[in-house]
Amino acid sequence: MVKALISLGSLGFVLSTILSIAYAKLAIKVSLKEKQILDALPGANCGACGFPGCEGYASTLAKEETEIGLCPVGGLDLSTKLSEILGVEAKEIEPKVAVIRCSGGINNTKEKFNYVGLKNCVGARLVAGGSKSCLYGCIGLGDCVLVCKFDAIKMGDDGLPIINDKKCIGCGLCSDACPQNLIELLPKAEKIYVSCSSPESAKRTKLNCKIGCIGCKLCERNCPYNAIKIENGMARINFELCENCGICVKKCPTGAIVDKLKSRPKAMIGINCTGCGKCNEVCPMNAISGEPGEQHHVDFNKCIGCALCTKVCESEAITMAFSLGYSVANL
Repeated sequence: MVKALISLGSLGFVLSTILSIAYAKLAIKVSLKEKQILDALPGANCGACGFPGCEGYASTLAKEETEIGLCPVGGLDLSTKLSEILGVEAKEIEPKVAVIRCSGGINNTKEKFNYVGLKNCVGARLVAGGSKSCLYGCIGLGDCVLVCKFDAIKMGDDGLPIINDKKCIGCGLCSDACPQNLIELLPKAEKIYVSCSSPESAKRTKLNCKIGCIGCKLCERNCPYNAIKIENGMARINFELCENCGICVKKCPTGAIVDKLKSRPKAMIGINCTGCGKCNEVCPMNAISGEPGEQHHVDFNKCIGCALCTKVCESEAITMAFSLGYSVANL
């Protein structure tokens, strides 16, 4: 018995020695540059950069096989640090946030049946596409909440996810987790988006949801920037053209277009107004009135803060009364 224990102990010692030597010989040596990069990275390991965690990104960056500016967690500060380490020009990262392209909460949609089963969206979707009347809507079991590493998503009382823009870093984990493909990453500066993803006909959409896009084209016809189009029966916004004026939000008959601004500035016309009437001509809400040649006035109850009037006023008599820290530049 003793001899057997000694033999096993000796064998274990020999094998551990061999493994230690093999580890030392075969271990991948990390360069100083890679270590510096890894130390600079936030360590979130969210994969938003497109690599398997921060180590994968650091390794590829050190070999100069990719570019800086891919980490949304670190932002511009990280980009600056990496540029110093690698000796390249810093790149500004456009902050992005996730939005839920569905407003079909429990008050706006119907239930086809009472679902009993796995409490996740992937599992529920396997049963007749989910229990909601709209096959393209949010299933509401919170798969996106579970994968968010930044505590930026919670489930609301209406059964829809709520995203905290201040915490969301636009990593895209929630988007990947959503089996309905309802979560989209948008530039943080964009304040307006379409909160519906159903390609069904207007009739079917109305039957399934009170707040769905019905493809009526009112938004398309009223957009002064030609930034919104109806494609396959659904409104799509071109964010390169969109000026966040909010006109489409007001014109949408179902409320399928969401404005993230809680309040908007109002137009104010000064005494240097020449009464040319151009502001009145472009106002989509008929909020401006006045006689030709006289100072015009704004009905604040009608004004939506689109700022179109400021862009046609040659005498620069119109200013915007700002609210919540937003300026005309944000509109």
